[in-house]
Amino acid sequence: MGKRRGIMSEPLKEEIARELGVYDIVQREGWGSVPSQICGRMVQKAIEKANRTK
Repeated sequence: MGKRRGIMSEPLKEEIARELGVYDIVQREGWGSVPSQICGRMVQKAIEKANRTK
């Protein structure tokens, strides 16, 4: 099975994780340890950012 490529860039994910206060979890344990609810909020933030740049 191939590795999935993410849609969001790594710097964007890190920026949003910092905004949501979970970047320390990412640094210690990796993205797999971020709760799915937080991941959903990250997607919402990324969509908001994309809509603001249009």
